[in-house]
Amino acid sequence: MSLRIVVCVKYVPDATGDRHFAEDLTVDRDDVDGLLSELDEYAVEQALQIKDEADDAEITVLTVGPEDAKDALRKALSMGADKAVHVEDDDLHGTDALGTSLVLAKALEHVGYDLVVSGMASTDGGMGVVPAMLAERLGVPQVTLLSEVKVEDGKVTGRRDGDAASEQLEAALPAVVSVTDQSGEARYPSFKGIMAAKKKPVESLDLSDLGIEADEVGLENAWTKVDEATERPARTAGTIVKDEGEGGKQLAEFLAGQKFI
Repeated sequence: MSLRIVVCVKYVPDATGDRHFAEDLTVDRDDVDGLLSELDEYAVEQALQIKDEADDAEITVLTVGPEDAKDALRKALSMGADKAVHVEDDDLHGTDALGTSLVLAKALEHVGYDLVVSGMASTDGGMGVVPAMLAERLGVPQVTLLSEVKVEDGKVTGRRDGDAASEQLEAALPAVVSVTDQSGEARYPSFKGIMAAKKKPVESLDLSDLGIEADEVGLENAWTKVDEATERPARTAGTIVKDEGEGGKQLAEFLAGQKFI
């Protein structure tokens, strides 16, 4: 039986763009370019490496997001994933991590899976809690923050690197894993891969397809919200210290005045 790998990915605002909040204090995704979260590229790469080692495996990429989120799916498909699933619904606007984990869990049950792979966090929210929430909802083991991951004999194994030591972990499939940015550089899509991605299937789902009610998700039903936000102040001109014999002293006084030392 084919190993069913599902990679959860997210379409996020470009970190190099001018990001800001909309009027409802959700991230404004209309005025900035979006892309596949860099941390999720590592998850796609690890799934591809697992597939390369497996006798028979299929990779599905799954995302929850607006119409433009298909761009993230296409990037993953061009890297080598086989097919994609896109959950899109207007009632999802403002959904927090808890609601997102519900939608992903229902979508995974719909698709079917043996191994779920994700990045360690998204580059916009940065909470890093969805993989654990997802494992709890699915009732399967979680092996998170892995720098190395392998699948063999019905088990997933991996290495988690800490500040002082590394752990070797394993869990029986089905399971949820998340990988760090130390797990290996993600491959660049080839021209052949980009062209092939255009023909790969992308299934579209909404809340009704997953049996989820609108009052279970969305901004009004979120457990976490942004109450207030202040724009980052404009960058001011720096302080220039001319070294005429007293440069070191002036620099120390400046740093002390800013309470850096």
